[in-house]
Amino acid sequence: GSKNEKIQLAPNPPTIIMMVGLHGSGKTTTSAKLANLFKKQGRRPMLVAADLQRPAAIDQLETLGKQVEIPVYLNRETKDPVRVAEGAVKQAILDARDIVILDTAGRLHVDDTLMEELSSIKTAINPHEILFVADAMTGQDAVNIAKTFNEKIGITGIILTKMDGDARGGAALSIRSVTGKPIKFIGVGEKIEMIEPFHPDRVASRILGMGDVLTFIEKAQESVSLEEAEKLQKKILEESFTLEDLKDQIKHIRSMGPLENLLSMIPGIGKQIKNVQIDEKEFTKIEAIINSMTPKERRNPQILNGSRKRRIALGSGTTVTDVNKVLKQYKEMKRMLKMFKGKKGKGGKKTRGLPRFMPF
Repeated sequence: GSKNEKIQLAPNPPTIIMMVGLHGSGKTTTSAKLANLFKKQGRRPMLVAADLQRPAAIDQLETLGKQVEIPVYLNRETKDPVRVAEGAVKQAILDARDIVILDTAGRLHVDDTLMEELSSIKTAINPHEILFVADAMTGQDAVNIAKTFNEKIGITGIILTKMDGDARGGAALSIRSVTGKPIKFIGVGEKIEMIEPFHPDRVASRILGMGDVLTFIEKAQESVSLEEAEKLQKKILEESFTLEDLKDQIKHIRSMGPLENLLSMIPGIGKQIKNVQIDEKEFTKIEAIINSMTPKERRNPQILNGSRKRRIALGSGTTVTDVNKVLKQYKEMKRMLKMFKGKKGKGGKKTRGLPRFMPF
């Protein structure tokens, strides 16, 4: 299908999601990414450390939970994952948590012991979703493993990790056809926010280099609130866009994820940047330079003379040439925004500044 398959939410919370997969598939990190995504949507998730084979997995989940400020249910006193799973569901009900995500044990290879353990957990807590996590880069292996998991315990959906590599979605199409189960999410990078609902039509267009504007817009909306966008629009219309605003925009762009990923979503750009190295450090440099200015200088960059520029360069660990480059970029941006502001829309009417979703 071309539409994204959503998570089946329970009519009576909590919705229980069981994460399954082999070692190295990114299961623990993906559990935290998914919980974080639900939290952003206003839900109250809880993570459960039900992988008792590896003490490191419990520690890792605990660390990730702290990072995203989501509670992690764990019990280091027992070796019985069923007991942990049942205890977690009871705790979630007490704490009014509406989504429970269980990180279960993996193995380097599929074996009967693992399948029995997962089947016991499934029987005990009757999860609403069993999501199989696979590394897209492993290609055909991932397809075979998905088939086994589906036959032995029955999965409801798939999450593919490392879809930011050159795998380019080939594994995605195979897994879907072999298991008959939908791919619900894809991991597109290591950072905790780098997980997206899977849209087959969008991935197909990204493979063909046609970009993925819808995902780009969604990311922009997550990163910039409507209020901030309207404030920016007002500044553009009044031509009062300052270096402070430029710094804010850079912050928003960076919070949307790596620049290469963002640019690959824009039609026409994907192909052009295939072999271009994008240096994220440039952003850091611009921010450091703007931070080294006084509030007055940020509002009125025209007062920046030679000695002020030297002071800024020294304070930001850059050179005067770097400072001049930022000022030139800012000037150019102001000029473009002025042009944008003046563009006429259909029927000869002036367009109202930048589209609301644009973060820069």
